[in-house]
Amino acid sequence: MQVILGANGQIGEELAKELNRNYTKDIRIVGRKPSKINETDSLFVADLTDPKQAIVATKGCEIAYFTLGLPISSELWEKQFPLITKNVVEACKINGTKLVFFDNTYMYPQDDRELTESSTFDPVGRKGKVRMEMAKMLLNEIKKGELEIAICRAPEFYGPGKTQSITNTLIFDKIKSDKKLKVPLRDDKLRSLIWTPDASRATALIGNTPDAYGQTWHLPIDENRLTYNQFINLASEVYGQKLSYSLIPKFFFRVASLFDPKAKELIELLPRYQHDNLFEVGKFKQMFPEFKVTSYREGINQIRKEENQK
Repeated sequence: MQVILGANGQIGEELAKELNRNYTKDIRIVGRKPSKINETDSLFVADLTDPKQAIVATKGCEIAYFTLGLPISSELWEKQFPLITKNVVEACKINGTKLVFFDNTYMYPQDDRELTESSTFDPVGRKGKVRMEMAKMLLNEIKKGELEIAICRAPEFYGPGKTQSITNTLIFDKIKSDKKLKVPLRDDKLRSLIWTPDASRATALIGNTPDAYGQTWHLPIDENRLTYNQFINLASEVYGQKLSYSLIPKFFFRVASLFDPKAKELIELLPRYQHDNLFEVGKFKQMFPEFKVTSYREGINQIRKEENQK
């Protein structure tokens, strides 16, 4: 059996589908309010802040996938994420379960430096420090050698369904509602965006590749990086209409943060939009050369088709 810890988001859902398609029908979905993704899934209600529940949730499982997300609240992240990570690590040790940890890039420098699996951690803001703490915890466990762990790291998402990201919110959600698109800070800096189904497929592949454990993996992206200006021009071609946009200056976010808690939480993420975001994926490509990455054109077209079917 393979277990997904937190499958309510787009990554967890796509991961459950991919595991069911290509690896196993014996899948356990764990969460506070879990729901089936595939007919053969089994459901397990658990609060992973409780170490005893984490142990029971992973019992009898060969592989555990940590795809759990929390609302973007620095206070909540600081309180729960390290605790949950610690509980899951200990539970996997007790049960002899391999751990595949789905990670983001918040702990990395938010500047023009090329980001590889060996890049230094230099977080900006409270949430970045939390993700650094979690990543260091996992790396220390890998050094100890008591638990098989694979860290799967992804840059900003874009994708279908309930994909949540700044790109989806400010571009594709605006297209759906026939409103002017928004771009944070700069439209002339290169972006590294990952198609969410690709992220989930790659995570499943890594989890089911014994030699992939004991290390960090940057998940695959379309390496023909685009600026937001180029990305929106491409979307205009795919949608067959001229999509206009406006830039959101930094002062707008700062003013909004005075009244909107969600805007306040976004402030620490803004530096990445002032610089080229160069997320390097050569290690994955070398290990898995047959993996088919979804191009930006293909991804945008899938989003368009999905909307037309509604």
